[in-house]
Amino acid sequence: MPHNKRLLKTWPPRLPTAVEPPATSLWDNLAVSAARYPHRTALGFLGSSLTYQQLKHSAERLAARLNALGVGAGDRVLVVMQNCPQLVIAHLAIARANAVTVPVNPMNRAEELRHYITDAQAKVALTTGDLAEGLAAASNGIDGGDRLQHLIVSQFTDVLGDDASIPPPWRDWLTTQHALPNLRGAAVHAWRDAVAADDPLPELRVGRDDLALLPYTSGTTGLPKGCMLTHGSVTHNAMTTMFWIDGTPETVSLGVLPMFHITGLVCVMHGAIYAGATLIIMPRWDRDVAGRLISQHRVSHWLSIPTMIIDLLASPNLDQYDLSSLVQIGGGGAAMPQAVAERLRERFGLEFVEGYGLTETSAVTLMNPCDAPKLQCLGIPFISVDARIIDIETGQEIADGEQGEIAVHGPQVFQGYWQRPDATEQAFIEIDGKRFLRTGDLGYRDADGYFFITDRLKRMINAAGYKVWPAELEALMFRHPGIQEVCIISSTDAYRGETVKAVVVRRPSHADLTEQDIIAWCRTQVSAYKVPRIVEFKEALPKSASGKVMWRALQDAEAAIR
Repeated sequence: MPHNKRLLKTWPPRLPTAVEPPATSLWDNLAVSAARYPHRTALGFLGSSLTYQQLKHSAERLAARLNALGVGAGDRVLVVMQNCPQLVIAHLAIARANAVTVPVNPMNRAEELRHYITDAQAKVALTTGDLAEGLAAASNGIDGGDRLQHLIVSQFTDVLGDDASIPPPWRDWLTTQHALPNLRGAAVHAWRDAVAADDPLPELRVGRDDLALLPYTSGTTGLPKGCMLTHGSVTHNAMTTMFWIDGTPETVSLGVLPMFHITGLVCVMHGAIYAGATLIIMPRWDRDVAGRLISQHRVSHWLSIPTMIIDLLASPNLDQYDLSSLVQIGGGGAAMPQAVAERLRERFGLEFVEGYGLTETSAVTLMNPCDAPKLQCLGIPFISVDARIIDIETGQEIADGEQGEIAVHGPQVFQGYWQRPDATEQAFIEIDGKRFLRTGDLGYRDADGYFFITDRLKRMINAAGYKVWPAELEALMFRHPGIQEVCIISSTDAYRGETVKAVVVRRPSHADLTEQDIIAWCRTQVSAYKVPRIVEFKEALPKSASGKVMWRALQDAEAAIR
């Protein structure tokens, strides 16, 4: 039962307000779907497909190979890939090997990748040929015994069918055969060999309470932290997402949200597998490829971000696509502009359903009812979720309409930060005898029980759904020989919602340093979405009496001029 009884006025009448997470593992979700629908298409990928039976077989073979390479219960295994069938197989194989998946953004550079290897203490990683050199460079740059011991590398052609189905702009990228990299003191294996091996399968030991995923997220200080998510937490949200959107085995879902990211991973990928549905995978966003795939495969459900919808509706080829199969469309990451939502409703009869969640909560914790959504709204507490608005200082619940911090409790909430008990303790608060996660997001609840976000306690920048953490980027930019001081803030962007701005003080020795110099340097150091789009030079940064940079003053000044 939701904490706020008024939610029953807007609660979808077909759904329970809470469910018990199954006692089984993520692997069992695949095993059940493969037993029920062995010949149903599980994954479609640019002209090729895998049935549930084939998906299960490939994942079992890979799990057995991982076990043979020394991967055991609780071991962390990195997966660094764009969306592709191999990513899905890798996640399921790691679960079957009783191990823990560490999903990593494929846009990360070697310097960033190094942290995931060492912090997660991962000895094995899986990647694709186009990314293998960067991952090998990250491992090779580690001193001591914390390097990778095994790297399994797949080529996209391992799963691709007819080249004619590959969009021309992607053809070279997807069909190129990359040489296997050199991994210092370790072994590199070809994917084809790994899934063809005949190693014995280990006994399946994991269940609801065992660790399943270790996705990383950053905070206002320090390096990214691993979020400990159990099989039960992830399965709860995979299962209930499908309940919420009326997902069935007949569902055809478009898998274009990045599946290294918590929403694409849990709500799209694991949700489809739980339901025995078909997942049509896109390796990266392209509006016209999306239009063709929706038309060709009769896609029924699409979880996305508003920028994708905006882009597709702006395509000059929109009239060529048949989007009539879509029955549900929604997502989060940024607010949907009202004008775009109205166009979606008027032209296609679709209501965009917004939701809200965190890496720490296995994705969704608030979601708009599909039959009664509000625009630019986080929604109501999701299935099994108790959500409150609390006073920032006292932790006491406050009245509707008043701004406070959003706090959430539910079975999908993480167990804590990997090897960071201090950060874990700070993340939680006890209310009415229950452990609530403090989200760091400010908002309010309206009289109907819907939640809205107004600001962030954390300094996170949300650039088209990608999270950029200023402290992490600042630490890296200080390595530039021409930067004396830097403060990262957000700037309004018509397309991305927010974008990254760097306020920089030059070193006297680099008085001729330009905006483009810094942007170009950053492109060689960090993922593209983290690169500052704007650089402003100042003689000095504002500081408090204790000497701390007053980032909020810079942020407020930026907001005033935009």
